[in-house]
Amino acid sequence: MNVVQTQSYGPEARGGASRADIVVSRGEIFYPKTMKLDLLLAFTQEACDKYYPDLKADGILVVDSTLVTKVPIKSGYGFPFMRLAREDVGHPMVANIIALGVIAELTGVVPKEALRQMVKDRAPKGTEDKNLKALQLGFELVQKVGMNTREA
Repeated sequence: MNVVQTQSYGPEARGGASRADIVVSRGEIFYPKTMKLDLLLAFTQEACDKYYPDLKADGILVVDSTLVTKVPIKSGYGFPFMRLAREDVGHPMVANIIALGVIAELTGVVPKEALRQMVKDRAPKGTEDKNLKALQLGFELVQKVGMNTREA
């Protein structure tokens, strides 16, 4: 797989909607910016409202259900990422890793074992166990509700 990541934080990084895009392709990537999104992860209502229009008609919307209360489509997936990060893992900074596990389980875009190894290798020293626990929690959230997953 080929992957390109771009980001736009600007003044939004201080409390507003910020954005990071990832393009994943089996073929060559000719343009690094996203055009229409296959998947949107929104941690805040502001981000959901601002970026939802960029989602494809059949795209997947995943939101933090503790912070996004008005989901614009009926087929969106809501999970309490921040609450689970605090209560089940013990640190709010792993909410993004829980979300990564959910996305991986929903899409099958990357093999789970490869993702576990990447998280282990990239986690700050001393936080590997918390990050791996958060990733596993993300996998299990999707499995608990019996959602269909897509194979890589």
